[in-house]
Amino acid sequence: MELVTDSSPVVIELYTSQGCSSCPPADEYLGELAARRDVLALAFHVDYWNYIGWEDPFSSPEATARQRAYARLMNLRAVYTPQMVIDGATHEVGSHRAAVASAIKAAAALPKASLVLMNDGAGYKVMIGDGAGAMAALAEPATVWLVEYDRELVTDVQRGENAGKMLTAYNVVRTFRAIGEWNGAATEIALPPAETDAEACAVIVQAGPVGPVYAAAAFVME
Repeated sequence: MELVTDSSPVVIELYTSQGCSSCPPADEYLGELAARRDVLALAFHVDYWNYIGWEDPFSSPEATARQRAYARLMNLRAVYTPQMVIDGATHEVGSHRAAVASAIKAAAALPKASLVLMNDGAGYKVMIGDGAGAMAALAEPATVWLVEYDRELVTDVQRGENAGKMLTAYNVVRTFRAIGEWNGAATEIALPPAETDAEACAVIVQAGPVGPVYAAAAFVME
């Protein structure tokens, strides 16, 4: 049974925190992006704002480490919130809608590899097709990530910069892990069991640990 076709969405990673007063507008915008079929919107909650009085319940050091890796890749002097990383290649302030929209449009015009999720009765597997253009001869294997996330979570923030607010977070990443590599040729990878009770999953094929996205798809495994 084929579950996902080869239409690859633009991946938006929002680095955010409930302890940051500038983040709620970006969280809201991510919720709008999450409703689009041509975008895979994911919220990575960082932990470096937790010290100011409110510990974001969705924050993790792994999300912070991933954002710092992007900062090194993009030669940024520091990490910040809210930051949106577009298809692993560019970044914008998450609340700057026009700039993000322009970056999404540019990313959507680039070639992508095909990605299909299948269940042959023995289990789920993802099939990544031949790369197009420069992707056909990768300098180094790309990482295949499995992401588990919840679609919508509401928090009554009691302390910190957003004290007294009911904040809604969208497509909150619960866990992400590497499940294989892709070298530009047709590849099949069996999906491991879920690590959480998250509502949805995504597969992202990406240069290196962080870098340009070659393919992506979101799905619900039943």
